[in-house]
Amino acid sequence: MRVFLAVKLYRLELEVFRPKWWPEPASGAVVFEKEKVVVADDAARAAGVRSGMRRGGVLTLAPGAELYERDMTKEASAQREVATALMRFSPEVGMTRDATIVLDVSASLRLFGGILRLCRQVRGVLGDLGLSARMSAAPTGQGAWLLAQQGRRRFLKMRSLERALSALPFVIVPELQPFADWFIGLGCETIADVRRLPRAGLQRRCGASVLESLDRAFGIAPEIFDWLVPPPTFAARLELPDRVEHAEGILFAARRLVAQLCGWLVARQLSLSAATFFLEHERGRTAIPPTMLDIALGEPTWREDHLIRLLKERLGRLELAASVIALRLEATDVAPAAPASETLFPEPGGSAQDHARLLELLVARLGNENVLRAAPVADYRPEVANRWIPVHENIKAASMPNVLPRPTWLLEKPVRLLMRQHRPFYGSPLRIVSPGERIEAGWFDGELVTRDYFVAQAEDRSCYWIYRERVSSRDPEKEPSWFLHGLFG
Repeated sequence: MRVFLAVKLYRLELEVFRPKWWPEPASGAVVFEKEKVVVADDAARAAGVRSGMRRGGVLTLAPGAELYERDMTKEASAQREVATALMRFSPEVGMTRDATIVLDVSASLRLFGGILRLCRQVRGVLGDLGLSARMSAAPTGQGAWLLAQQGRRRFLKMRSLERALSALPFVIVPELQPFADWFIGLGCETIADVRRLPRAGLQRRCGASVLESLDRAFGIAPEIFDWLVPPPTFAARLELPDRVEHAEGILFAARRLVAQLCGWLVARQLSLSAATFFLEHERGRTAIPPTMLDIALGEPTWREDHLIRLLKERLGRLELAASVIALRLEATDVAPAAPASETLFPEPGGSAQDHARLLELLVARLGNENVLRAAPVADYRPEVANRWIPVHENIKAASMPNVLPRPTWLLEKPVRLLMRQHRPFYGSPLRIVSPGERIEAGWFDGELVTRDYFVAQAEDRSCYWIYRERVSSRDPEKEPSWFLHGLFG
């Protein structure tokens, strides 16, 4: 048995201008089409504004309300954005009329824990997009679409779907609407009344499309869908309802773009390695170049919560040059998604992916220049044999021989040791426990060092890395000095 989920965007005319996450104006907002009210928000309806009312009446009841003209292009674009974001739940997503998206979730129910949990997750995505919707589920796509127009609930068995559809008014079927007067004259009120009419006469009077639509809804005829194909690259832009000067408002708007990105990644079976946010400012004479936020990931991911967390940290450290009027998001580096680990027992201390996410979060919070890693340099002198680079910077490090032990903790400046009974002293006499490592380098850059390094052990068994300066043959009376340069763990 197949299962289809229909998502009806029922306030799309208004929410393309003012999403739910944007504060509503005190006097309300109203959308017009041909000088008549199509939809009004709660504040405008509380003032007495109703559907079909003309502009003059609206200005009388709510003089401070924000007025918009319906934009079919924006609505179609928003419907496509929703369809792209919902592709994380199923690769088979189609856009249908009346701002409705249909998903074939037959293979997704078990993955997402059943229809109820799936619907909750879909509502969460719609909340990030700032849109309102009604959802219905049914064994047929046409049946789910009809149920969503009435805000009905979920019916997963064909017998239950037939009872629910039969009780619906026939006028919700688009193919029956041109013949509404004729059906009313025959005494028809519901879909069941229409289906009781002779099929041959119904086909001659209304055409084959009426019967085909009803048969698809009741599972008698096969359904053909035009599933959405995700583009090869991802780039999305969002105009803000008003100028934004704080990071919190930008983050709410950015969720809409990230939700689309994650749906696109899942549909293409890709994971994200790098993305760029563009914060667009004023245009025209006072034009300011957009502010760019580069999001670099140490471990590719397609998880929305992780991307939002990184973006939140980056925005928290950002100083805006001017107010933001639009956002744009581009996926600059993607790779094929790796399958989930099949390890029976989790790694102690977290997996490699967990460590990578921690580093990404630290970079976003502290800045790329403050999270560094060691990069060995081909030089025998310990103080110059390493440099610190950003943790995500890809530079091939020099390999050093591991013949003799070297500590990882070097002192910034070597400490000169005392001599007692001809032995170096640091809290207690030090005993040499390793062969010597002679270093003579630096003649090429004017920083010549001539040292003999040893591992020394104190009476408490702690180990130190010490060296003895070699005395030049030109100065035979000078006694060699000992220095502490490193500590072993």
